[in-house]
Amino acid sequence: MKIVVAADHGGVELKELIKRSLVAFGYEVEDVGCFSKDAVDYPDFAEKAVQFILKNECQMGILICGTGIGMSIAANRYRSIRAANCSNVYTARMSREHNNANVLCLGARVLEADTAIEMVRVWLDTTFSGGRHQRRIAKFSD
Repeated sequence: MKIVVAADHGGVELKELIKRSLVAFGYEVEDVGCFSKDAVDYPDFAEKAVQFILKNECQMGILICGTGIGMSIAANRYRSIRAANCSNVYTARMSREHNNANVLCLGARVLEADTAIEMVRVWLDTTFSGGRHQRRIAKFSD
């Protein structure tokens, strides 16, 4: 599976840690930036990442900014994107199991790196349970 990652300047360091973890977990990674701590606009990087998913070049994405909020708002502009801003392992698991999230948004300024990496692992290992949850998702997403 190929996963696209992106961050703004507030999340660039955590993105690099997560990228290394993804490779260690056996995933292929597409990194669309940013690549420094110089100030950038998070919507630009959310857009770059989301395009890889919309074009089926990547199956899932991980977006990182200071809180995860901005990235989730920017990514969720698209009907087929289900971006979840998660704050702990439980919410990461539920975002996949109940909401079939295809983008995980993380806040580099509110999460410890070890917790974020564990969230990524759990998020990727969790499958969508379908059933009644699919009916609900169909009301707002493809």
